[in-house]
Amino acid sequence: MIGKLIKKYKEIIMYLIFGVLTTLVNWFCYAFLTKSGMEMNISNCIAWLVAVLFAFITNKVFVFESKNMEMRFVCRELIKFVGARLATGAIEILGLPLLYYIGVKQNLFGVEGFVAKIVVSVVVVLLNYVFSKLFIFRIKKEN
Repeated sequence: MIGKLIKKYKEIIMYLIFGVLTTLVNWFCYAFLTKSGMEMNISNCIAWLVAVLFAFITNKVFVFESKNMEMRFVCRELIKFVGARLATGAIEILGLPLLYYIGVKQNLFGVEGFVAKIVVSVVVVLLNYVFSKLFIFRIKKEN
């Protein structure tokens, strides 16, 4: 029974596993660069780029199992992937202060507005999955 559930929800499970790993890649890269003396904002940008590249590779290969490795096709997927991540990044950057402004300021873990951060993060994760599934790594069904 558990095996059937894992098989049925494999894509979502893999997406969540690699999402956590992507976050860790981002954090470790950021920490390493910052500890090496690089300026915080530059470290953050580089860590984001490395994490997006890691997410693209793992989503392509392991989550959505996009098999086409032709350079033009991979470049098209990569451009769409980065575009989607930039769009959801903008949603995160703009959504957090918007929710805070409209009153979602509840404290969690002693941090004011952390509930808004969680809401925005959930929306971003869901949108990233939908964009990846429907627009970036969609597999055309053969008749």
